[in-house]
Amino acid sequence: MTVTAQMARFALVGVVNTGTYYGCYLVLLTVLPYIAAHVIAFVLSMIGSFFLNSWFTYRTRPTWRKFLLFPLTNAANFVITTGGVYLLVGLAGFSSRYAPLVAAAAAIPITFVVSRTIMLRPDTPAAAAERVP
Repeated sequence: MTVTAQMARFALVGVVNTGTYYGCYLVLLTVLPYIAAHVIAFVLSMIGSFFLNSWFTYRTRPTWRKFLLFPLTNAANFVITTGGVYLLVGLAGFSSRYAPLVAAAAAIPITFVVSRTIMLRPDTPAAAAERVP
C-alpha cells in the first residue's frame, strides 16, 4: 500500500477517532471538569485508534509490543491538544465544547509520522507470538 493510501486511511480513522473522542468528551463533560473529561476520552479513543490503525490503515496484526508503544504516537498529540485546550479555554475564554476540535488540528501530521513508524516496524519472532487478540 502506498504512503498516500495510508495517509487517506489514517485520515479516515482520525475522523472516526475524533468523533469517538468528542462523543465521550461531551458525555463526560456533564459529570467531570473539562480536563478530566478530555484525558479519559483521549485514552478511550486511543485504544480504538490502535486497533483501527492496525487493521485498516496499515494492515498489520496488533501485538502487545505495538499496543504498548502506540501511546507514543499520541504523546505529541496529547501534549499539543491538552495544552491547546487549556490555552483556548483557560486563557482565551474559548468554549470548552469546541476547544478540543481546534486544538487537535495541529497535532495530526506528527501523529501520522510516529504512528507509521511504530505500526510498520517489522515484528521479531518473539513479538509475533505476542499478538493482541
